[in-house]
Amino acid sequence: MNTTVLFEARARVLHDLDARGLAGAAAVSALEDAMTERGWWVEQWPEGKAYVAGLVAQDVQDVLFDESSERWPVCTICPPESPVHSLHITPDLGGPDPIWVCEESGDVVAPLGDL
Repeated sequence: MNTTVLFEARARVLHDLDARGLAGAAAVSALEDAMTERGWWVEQWPEGKAYVAGLVAQDVQDVLFDESSERWPVCTICPPESPVHSLHITPDLGGPDPIWVCEESGDVVAPLGDL
């Protein structure tokens, strides 16, 4: 298995968690769990390694919301009077160049790892 792709995914997601002040124990635990799951996944489908970073980000995002209703990452480009809403990874199933997109406006905010 190519662990480099997993460590790169971990670094990118951890950077974005930290950039939004959410790199605490619960989020890092969710990240580590996602790494374990996606490590198994990429072993089964080595051609899918280009999708790992985006999928790990989506996994962490889902866990944070499901376990604590924590929205991550929250959009900061929309006006402050807008309802609180999240960014999402595009393309939806990951890809070689995952980006964060505002779920309300559809505007590209940043590549994964560059929040």
